[in-house]
Amino acid sequence: MTISTYRQWEITSELSDVRRHLRGHATRSGLVGARLDDLLMAANEAASNVLEHGGGHGIVASWYDEEFLTVEIRDTAGELTSADTHRRRPARTATRGYGLWLMGQLCDHFTIHQQRGSSYVRLVMDLRAGSPHSWQACA
Repeated sequence: MTISTYRQWEITSELSDVRRHLRGHATRSGLVGARLDDLLMAANEAASNVLEHGGGHGIVASWYDEEFLTVEIRDTAGELTSADTHRRRPARTATRGYGLWLMGQLCDHFTIHQQRGSSYVRLVMDLRAGSPHSWQACA
């Protein structure tokens, strides 16, 4: 019998609640240390973007199996497309615009999809022992 590992949380202005819930769920998956911190930073960036650019409402969903932990952040604006995963690093003088680029740097896989008026960012971390951190965005 398989126990469902799917969890979801509403994105509110209290992003610390989302991080706390996600930290607990990711830790149960086996993700720890710097890789856990990387995921939390990437997910926080995505949730923050939902509040500022993605319609102000959204959901963070997370699930895992023996190989991967997946976090999906959905918005209600639907303006992001798969092309947005290929963001270049902002100029050194930029004070904004690092979020999408950072997600691709911190996670093993980073994709964006659109579906019926919403966009969703998918962040994936490889849980297998000894797996290399790709540091690449995947379309």
